[in-house]
Amino acid sequence: MGKIILITGGARSGKSGFALTIAGRKKGKVAFIATAQAKDAEMKKRITLHKACRPKNWVTFEEPYDIASLLKKLAPSFRTAVIDCLTLWITNLIMKKADDACIEKEALKMLDVLNKSKIDAIFVTNEVGSGIVPDNKLARRFRDASGRINQLVARQANEMYFMISGVPLKMK
Repeated sequence: MGKIILITGGARSGKSGFALTIAGRKKGKVAFIATAQAKDAEMKKRITLHKACRPKNWVTFEEPYDIASLLKKLAPSFRTAVIDCLTLWITNLIMKKADDACIEKEALKMLDVLNKSKIDAIFVTNEVGSGIVPDNKLARRFRDASGRINQLVARQANEMYFMISGVPLKMK
């Protein structure tokens, strides 16, 4: 079984950069699993900037939905996978009309694949439960789903960090 690392925190807190630092210290091939979708010019620009920060020898996989299947394919060849980010992945599934049970099932499949492989996984996710209660049903559903999935991953994580203004706080 590989190691699971969870990095959480607020928006623009340095989560992705810290994930890259941790992955950069690992030996072997690194896969970067990007869950973002370039649906507008602003998002395309963000994705381009993110890509520029990654080492050229890493392999990027764009997978907005089925991370478990991708991890299963990668496990024999890659030693480390950075999954950035769980909250965008949850958004993608919600927008694809997946219900909460389906999202949880997909997360459990992903964790099961990792538990059966030797690949180290570094998950990036947003902490969305520290703010106010959203004023609409969709936003509340997203917040609740994110909280549940973050808890699932945190329970299985070997290490967990909370990012605050670019500074990692080791939680586990």
